[in-house]
Amino acid sequence: MNETRAGVLAMVTACVVWGLSPLYYKLLAHIPPIEVLAHRTFWSAVIFTGVLLLQGRLGLLRRALGTWRSFGIVAAAALAISTNWFVFIWSIGAGHATEASLGYFLFPLVAVLIGRLVFGESMVGLQGAAILIAGAAVALLTFGLGVAPWIALILAFSFGMYGLVKKRLEVGPVVSVTGEVVVLAPIALVVFWWRYSAGEAAFGANTQDTALLVFSGVLTATPLILFSFAAKRVALATVGLIQYLNPTLQFFCAVLVFGEPFGLWHGIAFPMIWTALALYTLASWRQEKARSSAASNVARSPTT
Repeated sequence: MNETRAGVLAMVTACVVWGLSPLYYKLLAHIPPIEVLAHRTFWSAVIFTGVLLLQGRLGLLRRALGTWRSFGIVAAAALAISTNWFVFIWSIGAGHATEASLGYFLFPLVAVLIGRLVFGESMVGLQGAAILIAGAAVALLTFGLGVAPWIALILAFSFGMYGLVKKRLEVGPVVSVTGEVVVLAPIALVVFWWRYSAGEAAFGANTQDTALLVFSGVLTATPLILFSFAAKRVALATVGLIQYLNPTLQFFCAVLVFGEPFGLWHGIAFPMIWTALALYTLASWRQEKARSSAASNVARSPTT
């Protein structure tokens, strides 16, 4: 298996795990989301630290947390991702998995908007059109349902802010995520103490819940490691396209497995979002093709 094929397989596997994760979190719907989040954080920290230890790369973790500036960046990233995780976990248990999937459909378009506003990145015509269509879909859904899709917006923007902060980190994704969960681990321990003090801790109450809570670390670490592997071997346009598998599977879990309502306004807004994503993908593909063509021309040009 060549490197590109292995990367695509790793990316597809990661997105399938993410896309089907609502099935896992639904099994924990009877446990307060803050306790589930604490276990996800703690066991992820154990696994990621173990991976870096086996790789002999713990020194990179110390470097990532070694100065106040780098620590502050990691802490800001930790705040963004923990917000995203908490809202996602809560939304599944509360019966809002459909809106959660909408948030991850919106994320690529939010990322383009943040890149434009913060970094002054160029926005081609199709990308601008995609953002306008997505904005119209959100406005339409707000009008139709009488309330803004806050879950979707929080998930999309918290993940967008997470990506914004991560741009300022000079370490790889596995090291940075390890730093984030290590920073959050003391808070997780406080949550454990609070739940045990109240006599309400789910961990240890029965074998199934205990095993599922420990498994949250595996469920978090595995797709992130696969994604990191894939990102180094697959073109960005391909990565972006495969990533739509995640919210698509979440959407099917919500509607077909959980039986969440999908009304008229959803039926109008979701196709608008999908159209916006199609335009965004086409624009990204054209940009990638243009960059590849330019690089090929440079490689073929004679040296002087």
